[in-house]
Amino acid sequence: MSEAMQRMMPEPAEFQSACDYGACVEVAITEVVAVRDSKAGQDGPVLWFSRSEWEAFVAAVKAGRFSVG
Repeated sequence: MSEAMQRMMPEPAEFQSACDYGACVEVAITEVVAVRDSKAGQDGPVLWFSRSEWEAFVAAVKAGRFSVG
């Protein structure tokens, strides 16, 4: 994890990888949620979400609100 990312994360976190047909993302959850493309590596761009934003997104995915595929 880059030094800049370490400063943004309120506590240490490890990224967990999720892959589907070769498309992978990595997610680290602490007080905030960081999401990155695994192909970009540790210093690639990161999307930041609050916990409530992330939980709303996950709930929407589980409810089938997105058309995937």
